[in-house]
Amino acid sequence: MKEKEIHLKLKRIKAKIIYHAYKGFKVKTLLVYLGGKRGVLSTRDGYRGVSFVANHYNPRPLWDYIHQNYEEFEKWLPSALGIPPQELTILTTGADMDNLALCEMSYQEFMVGCLATAGIKGNAQRMGVDEAGSVERDSRFESLCGTINIILLTNATLSNGAMARALITATEAKTAALQDMDIRSTYTPENQATGTGTDNIIVVSGKGPLVRYTGGHAKMGELIGMVTKRAVTEAIEKEEGE
Repeated sequence: MKEKEIHLKLKRIKAKIIYHAYKGFKVKTLLVYLGGKRGVLSTRDGYRGVSFVANHYNPRPLWDYIHQNYEEFEKWLPSALGIPPQELTILTTGADMDNLALCEMSYQEFMVGCLATAGIKGNAQRMGVDEAGSVERDSRFESLCGTINIILLTNATLSNGAMARALITATEAKTAALQDMDIRSTYTPENQATGTGTDNIIVVSGKGPLVRYTGGHAKMGELIGMVTKRAVTEAIEKEEGE
């Protein structure tokens, strides 16, 4: 399999894009090795202790098949990567992994990084205004396109509360990026979009000094907001040519 290294300033963390195939179609996986087991909070999988996180790209011809056979895909990916399933948490997207954006910032001993992919033209929506078009029944959905996926990394040890609060901080920053770019809802174009409806975030805790608060009044929250907004903006520009 062809691989491309993603250079990170965060120590002991390594990342690469892996180019491989599933069901005869070319797929791409961003695989991040965390340098050992870390606490991870995912909006998809909840809280886990894992050594790897991933963001996986599937091209459009695979979308319907994977939506209908997700358990099969979920078993295939760890095997394809050679990683025990219990050591990996993943996000999936239709945004090309070659349009990945990386932003890292630091303050004194603290460092935060954001890896983001973003597709927004298929199902951008304004939360609290636009109606849903799909119903989940037994973990099955209709096919959806467009997703903003965010992986947040830090060298700080985040408390469980700080990890949960980071989801709010990153979401606010993502929405700020969409507003500054004047991204419109696909469903009600008179409204600015706040997300795509399929967005997900992974927050990865580090091994350094303990941080219990990640809101915008603290430096850790500031860093999370800054890297997220910049990475999401860049990812949209790469994917959509905005």
